[in-house]
Order: sequence, then C-alpha cells, then structure tokens
Amino acid sequence: MRLLLIEDDPEAARFVLKGLREGGYTVEHAADGRDGLFRATEGKYDAIITDRMLPHMDGLAIVQLLRQQGCETPVLVLSALGNVDDRVRGLRAGGDDYLTKPFAFVELLARVEALLRRKAGPQATTTLKVGDLELDLLGRRARRAGREIELTSKEFTLLEFLVRRAGQVVTRTMLLEGVWDLQFDPQTNLIDVHISRLRQAVDRGFDRVLIHTVRGAGYVVRDDGP
Repeated sequence: MRLLLIEDDPEAARFVLKGLREGGYTVEHAADGRDGLFRATEGKYDAIITDRMLPHMDGLAIVQLLRQQGCETPVLVLSALGNVDDRVRGLRAGGDDYLTKPFAFVELLARVEALLRRKAGPQATTTLKVGDLELDLLGRRARRAGREIELTSKEFTLLEFLVRRAGQVVTRTMLLEGVWDLQFDPQTNLIDVHISRLRQAVDRGFDRVLIHTVRGAGYVVRDDGP
C-alpha cells in the first residue's frame, strides 16, 4: 500500500513515517502544502494523510482542490484544531476522516486501515485465518487445525492484533499502544511474557511455527508453508 504524508513538523513527520513504514506501508513525504498538492495530483496513492496548517497551502485547500479535480483518494486530516466546527469543516472540505493532535499512533494506524478497507469495498469479516489457525471474532475463540486453543481475553486480543497484520512486522510500540493502551514503554517484560505464553498455546505441538520474532524490530505472524 502506498501512502502520502503531508506534514511540515519534522518531529511529527518522523514519528508517523517510522510507524507506518514499520507497519509495512510505502510512504512518501511532503513538507509543505504546495509540494503535497503536486505529489497528490501526480502520484497514485492508496490514501493521503495531511496536516491542516501547512506552509504555502492549507491542508483543507489541498483536499478541496483534489476533490474538484475528481481525485477520490481517501484523505485523513490531522490537526491541532479539534472542536466540532473544525472537524465539520475538515469533513465538508472533502476529508474522509479527521484526527486531532496529539494522537496515539495506533489510532492513526487504525484510521488508515479503515480508510483502506472503505476504499476496497464493504467486508463483513467475522473470522481471520493464517495457515491452519482460525480466529472467530464474534465468539472470541481460536482454533488451530480444528483444535481449540485456550486463551485468556488479553491473549486473544494480542493474537488478533498480530493476525490482522499477518505478514507485517508488528513493533513493541504498536503492541503497547494497540493491546495495552500504553503510550510509553513500562520497561518490563510484559510483552515477552505474553508472547511466550501465546507461542506455547499456538505453536507448541505443531510442525510449523506461526509466531516469529524479527530481531531488533518486533514480531510477525506468517505461515511459511510445509
């Protein structure tokens, strides 16, 4: 998936770019509104993330011009302006979603995923599968090769988070924010303990390992085949 980030704040840009690239996305960056509009009109992106207050051209002006030109690429507007009128203006300008700063990266990621799902069309997903592992999202039950896997509520949430991103490296930061709702590293072995328990439940007794460690990066769920 190819994304465009239009953000003039260097710290914010680095934060978002790092997280999205770690999540498996290809992301281009424009540091001002004029360059952002040029890239958005010249390139083909699956989604655009734009700050609202930008040098040379306001983010909402970018969105309006894109819509006038018939561009239907989903746009997520980021802004420190978060009252109701500001959000309404952003959506009426043609934005598909509006996220107020400061934000947790995991929420931004979830909103981008939602935009991409919307673009792809409606899907009623109640099960997730990787290899012979199947998750029943409604019943919150897991099976592997037809065998029931006993999981705690937190273990199921962790496994669902990983399986939804099958094939993508999931970082510790993403896990802390997405599974434990923590915006900081508690400097404990919290993640290691839960991943270890999950491996015992999901992979023990099977020929193929599904939960892999990517050294220095995080974890990935994938089926490498027989």
